Amino acid sequence: MTVQSRWKRRPEGANWGEFGADDQLGRLNLIDQDRILAGAAEIKEGRNFCLSLPLDYPGESVLASYRSPPQLRPTLRNGRACFHYDFSAEEPGFDDIVCDDAVCLCTQYSTHWDGLAHIGEPFDVDGDGNRKIVYYNGFRAGIDVVEPGGVCTMSSTALGIEHMAQHGVQGRGVLVDLAKRFGRVRHLVGYDDLRHCLEQDGIAVAPGDILCLHTGFSRLLLDMGRHPDGAVLANSCAALDGCDRKLLNWITDSGIAAIAADNFAVEAQPPRNEARRGRSYVPLHEHCLFKLGMPLGELWHFEELNGWLNAHSRHCFFLTAPPLRLPGAMGSPITPIATV
Repeated sequence: MTVQSRWKRRPEGANWGEFGADDQLGRLNLIDQDRILAGAAEIKEGRNFCLSLPLDYPGESVLASYRSPPQLRPTLRNGRACFHYDFSAEEPGFDDIVCDDAVCLCTQYSTHWDGLAHIGEPFDVDGDGNRKIVYYNGFRAGIDVVEPGGVCTMSSTALGIEHMAQHGVQGRGVLVDLAKRFGRVRHLVGYDDLRHCLEQDGIAVAPGDILCLHTGFSRLLLDMGRHPDGAVLANSCAALDGCDRKLLNWITDSGIAAIAADNFAVEAQPPRNEARRGRSYVPLHEHCLFKLGMPLGELWHFEELNGWLNAHSRHCFFLTAPPLRLPGAMGSPITPIATV
């Protein structure tokens, strides 16, 4: 479908069509050559920091009951597990020993990106009074965004994570240390809180930057050793207040390309006004993914990087965080790297 046939009305505050009728990148379009160079200019020491949790964290299925820990197994070769496999059984005279494996994982179990088809909404895109399930830029359920059913193909669905991977995710990361102000106390961070943190630390956020939030949540997960305590986690660490309209407006006006946080969901769940009908259960996800086409990163690990940046009075770094080029996927595990 063309943009004209996909939608005649777009949600209030949405940027649909502004990057093109068939755009599937959203705000990542703002990471242009200049922003990549701005990120590269933050490399002063040539030191790297891994920003991923081990992908078997958080452990169990406490944070999301429908996501299971990854299962890693050897592949089968000639009916045998291909692990310490003696290649001479197939080719006598050769001494090679082979290990080969496969993994079954939920793409959003541990450190990951949420892709643009992760959150949609019923909306009257045709202006005829009938709500249809649509996603960013008006891509429609069942027509453009198609349920996976086996082998992936590049043309299987719109808004698959492969578009993000092909574009690449490299640019300037800006880390805000929310844990420094709020500790491990549960606190919903609205616009006024965020603005105060930015001003207090002298942080300037530019269009095309990737905003990174250190709350201490991932450190808490690691301390729990793959046996997360849901009650403790639900009442610990800062999270963005997705119900704060001023915060959502700032996200729009700031021009940031993406948000990544070390907590679950970036925003507080359940939302502050969860009982109100007619609102999203994940209002920040709705605003970012559905309206703006802005990827969200969850369960990143900023502890070591945050300590180094604080010790050196810095906040910015070069971020490399591409998802897997997995056609049709709604999200992707990642191993982001910060270079300072």
